Amino acid sequence: MADKELTKEEEAAARAKEAEEQAALPYKWTQAIGDLDITIEVPGNLKGKDFNVDIKKKKLVLGIKGQEPIISGDLPHEIHVDESTWTLATSPAGTKILELHLDKVNKMQWWEHVITTAPKIDVTKIQPENSKLGDLDGETRGMVEKMMYDQRQKELGKPSSDEQKKLDMLKKFQEQHPEMDFSNAQMN
Repeated sequence: MADKELTKEEEAAARAKEAEEQAALPYKWTQAIGDLDITIEVPGNLKGKDFNVDIKKKKLVLGIKGQEPIISGDLPHEIHVDESTWTLATSPAGTKILELHLDKVNKMQWWEHVITTAPKIDVTKIQPENSKLGDLDGETRGMVEKMMYDQRQKELGKPSSDEQKKLDMLKKFQEQHPEMDFSNAQMN
């Protein structure tokens, strides 16, 4: 199927359908690029021991003991089981909120859904919150800074860091070999 631009009406209808599908789920969920949080409102008389919560690398089962699970299925991507947690908190309404935190293995990927059988969201519409470069690990920060530098260079019509590296190497080679003609040299 070819990608085509949706009209404003089609886009609004797709957004409304997605919102309706997500609202119909028995849980609410949000995500940041590195983790995912699920909240479920449950009766206020329940305690932690009343729940069946099974968190695996690629599978999740969550429910009240003796009842059909609220969530049960395969996760679309792997999580760090040891970094994923759940808590039970009392809400002002007198009910309780089961909060489940899943730590993503791939910290550079948005999830379309919590479990693979749930309706998908359009991850291209996600507007990530601004994060500070200082929040990133060294390798990721270096990659982001390089991408930002390259983007600025491109906007200014200047070579990217990789292109500059090639130009510097060519210049050094030219200086070492003045007898060679580089007038027709092309950079690819």
